[in-house]
Amino acid sequence: MLLALLAGLSCAPREGGPVVLRFWGMGNEGEMVRGLIPEFERLHPGIRVVVQQIPWTAAHEKLLTAYAGESTPDVCQLGNTWIPEFGVLNALEPLEPWVERSTLVRTDDYFDGVLRTNVLDSTLFGIPWYVDTRVVFYRKDLLAEAGADSMPATWQGVLDLSERMKRRAERQGKPHFPFFLPTNEWVPAIILGMQAGGSLLADGSTRGNFGGPEFRRAFELLETFYRRGYSPPGQSLITNMYHSFDDGLIAMYITGPWNIGEFSRRLPKDRQGIWMTAPLPSMDSQAPGVSLPLGTSLVMFRGSRHKPEAWKLIEFLASTEQSINFYRMTGNLPPRRSAWTDTALANNVHVQAFYRQLQRVDPLPPVPEWEQIVIRLQSYVEFVATGALTVDAATRAFDAEVDQMLEKRRWLASEERRR
Repeated sequence: MLLALLAGLSCAPREGGPVVLRFWGMGNEGEMVRGLIPEFERLHPGIRVVVQQIPWTAAHEKLLTAYAGESTPDVCQLGNTWIPEFGVLNALEPLEPWVERSTLVRTDDYFDGVLRTNVLDSTLFGIPWYVDTRVVFYRKDLLAEAGADSMPATWQGVLDLSERMKRRAERQGKPHFPFFLPTNEWVPAIILGMQAGGSLLADGSTRGNFGGPEFRRAFELLETFYRRGYSPPGQSLITNMYHSFDDGLIAMYITGPWNIGEFSRRLPKDRQGIWMTAPLPSMDSQAPGVSLPLGTSLVMFRGSRHKPEAWKLIEFLASTEQSINFYRMTGNLPPRRSAWTDTALANNVHVQAFYRQLQRVDPLPPVPEWEQIVIRLQSYVEFVATGALTVDAATRAFDAEVDQMLEKRRWLASEERRR
């Protein structure tokens, strides 16, 4: 008993000792952020930060378990699409009062669409940490051979270019899919739906609107790529995307900033000049087309007992200087405009398309069910790609499933109206 008592005393915080903050980081970022912490602790000698790295595959369940057990960390890296869920749970600390007193965090320095992913009912719950939007990676040489010196600005232009590229490859007897649209990725379908106009959800975000004319138009465009053979209708033909890109099996692909590093590493050095990035084509006359502001943000949990110190950590990690340092370490793009003047970003030709794209991004509907919705959407992309369902049948069936997912929201909305 005496030994147990002494062991407990040795683990207890000493009077006047440093405040210990718990920070949860996800995936690779949870590991890389450790490199920034020594400088924070040097600037704030009264604070010590304990970083816990959590795999993305386990993060969501672990956060919910921590919330239920009242054991959430002080500060956490939270995916932007998760903020509505934890906001509804009343788990997050509103950050406007902290921002108003801050000299390091300026909301007018953030890309507008990125900042809006952190706002629920006019309340700011997170500070963007890094941003992930989507652009087109393309083979410059293959486009030039088809008569295009750059990516077309409209989707109609992409269809026309894809037809020329497909015919040219057929004459040469080569298999070729000009525009790779994987059926196991939901982002292209949602992007096209947003570009087509209208809302993805209806009736105060309590019902699906995927059967409406706007999203049907987007799905019809998607179906055209598969039906005409511009994109393979499944994953089996593309076993390695990087090899397929290098071999010329595919020429265009919508993806995110992490692939700048992957393309630089996976393509041979003498092939680095063949690829480039471009903002998304548009369905209207305005360029670029709308994309998504994905990525993660820094949040403070309401249960933190060290909120002033937790805010200091958020300020530090979200500062322009540390945003640039984090980009140099990870390749994750800064959400602050001021960071983009740094030479590491300004002189990178492959990054510039992302900067232009970030001028036109719109957040997803802020509903906790969004993760469920987009995961199920992938199945309907595959149904349309393989011809198992028509566009009309797929969008109607998908709307029915989304309505079922949002049933609780409709009930809560009706209860609110009765009060």
